[in-house]
Amino acid sequence: KAQAELAEAELTGTAGGGLVTATVSGSGELKGIRIDPKAVDPEDVETLEDLVVAAIRNANEAARDLTEQKMGPVAGGMGGLGIPGF
Repeated sequence: KAQAELAEAELTGTAGGGLVTATVSGSGELKGIRIDPKAVDPEDVETLEDLVVAAIRNANEAARDLTEQKMGPVAGGMGGLGIPGF
């Protein structure tokens, strides 16, 4: 059930005060990127590239946090990997 909830979840990450927004699934698959036109400066493409990367990282962190929240109790209940000593 937790895996199904993760697969259906969509999480967002932002950068540049919301100028760039990335959306990922709970499993970390990139679903979309939104770029505010104000972030587009032909003279400074590097900053936009950095904002896109930062937004994706932020969204992936949210996906990891959700995974830990949903799967943590399941994994913890199995004694880590379910193998003594691990």
